[in-house]
Amino acid sequence: MAKLIIDILNIDDVAAEEIEPAAIMFDDTGLGLDSIDALEIAVAIAEQYDVHISAEDEATKEIFATLANLTAHVTQETQARQTAS
Repeated sequence: MAKLIIDILNIDDVAAEEIEPAAIMFDDTGLGLDSIDALEIAVAIAEQYDVHISAEDEATKEIFATLANLTAHVTQETQARQTAS
């Protein structure tokens, strides 16, 4: 997931393995992302994993809080879809 974020947002000064899973993604102490970045990430996740994250969903803020949360959500959704198939 970190590599996806790095690639989508064209972040050149941070390697994927340098991103702490618990770092706050939208905080200056973390990645310092903004709402446009979140939209780009959500679109990329939808394209790559067929997992759709709605801005209207109350859980979205928590999903995007950290890399670990985002990764867990995408993993959970893809596994649920595979189990249902």
